[in-house]
Amino acid sequence: MATIVMTGGSSGFGAIAVRQIAASADPVIVGARCPSDVADSLDLARLDSVRGFAESVRQRLGDRSIHVLVLNAGLVRPDDTGRTPDGFETTFGVNHLAHYLLLRLLMPALADDAHVLLTTSGTHDPATGAALATPRHADADLLAHPDQDPGRHTTPKKAGEHAYTASKLCSVLTVRVLNADPEMRARGVAAVAFDPGQVFGTGLARDLSLPLRIAWKVLGTPIGAPLRRFTPTMNTPDAAGSALAGLVLGDITAPDGRTYAALRSGRLTWPDPSNLARDSELAQTLWADSARLVGLSR
Repeated sequence: MATIVMTGGSSGFGAIAVRQIAASADPVIVGARCPSDVADSLDLARLDSVRGFAESVRQRLGDRSIHVLVLNAGLVRPDDTGRTPDGFETTFGVNHLAHYLLLRLLMPALADDAHVLLTTSGTHDPATGAALATPRHADADLLAHPDQDPGRHTTPKKAGEHAYTASKLCSVLTVRVLNADPEMRARGVAAVAFDPGQVFGTGLARDLSLPLRIAWKVLGTPIGAPLRRFTPTMNTPDAAGSALAGLVLGDITAPDGRTYAALRSGRLTWPDPSNLARDSELAQTLWADSARLVGLSR
């Protein structure tokens, strides 16, 4: 029986995925801010909470290993002025740094042939044609401290969009480093970046303005069906949850050489990620800089 550890599994399409996974009798440890079991407590805005959750997982596992690690939680904010208790820009801190730290802390517990799934977004790629500001870079220091970025957007909304799309670029770059790591390759560990598309009706927009939250919720109902019919990047929570569950359970496997899974019109495709996301040197630099920011050796 596989052991699965997951973030972002208490709401949205992540919760749908968890229900489908649980139906297969595979146990899922879901880290959340308000879990039913205190041992599953995880606040991704706090690195000390990430460390505590990782230690709790290791203690609960004992001699067992993790077969699938799913880093799915995320948020988007209306600007880039929020800061975590550790002093990092909130979107970058939650979407990338916290998940990076959790990954690093749990890597020794990964089973041979384990799978790691990181939820990303097609907005990381200008070719997707999303309306959000696309990433200008993946400089960890500037993303952690955007007030030091000379190219920072002057419009708060665009600055917030950039914080989100750049954090999702970081997810794809993290997958690139994992798949190139000699030890991970020798152990058969494989990573995939999962792009669920635009999934209205989830809690992703909870920090945005009231009109945007209302629109996000309404478009997740049958009212949004006509829009989804003509927009391949838009998917229902059920479709996104089923695709994620399929990847977790191994019902869906990556074609040779493919590490980026994008859900389009309810169907999982395997395109190339953005040009920046395929830059191996950039990926290695991000990995090393992220380690420094969270207090780890490279």
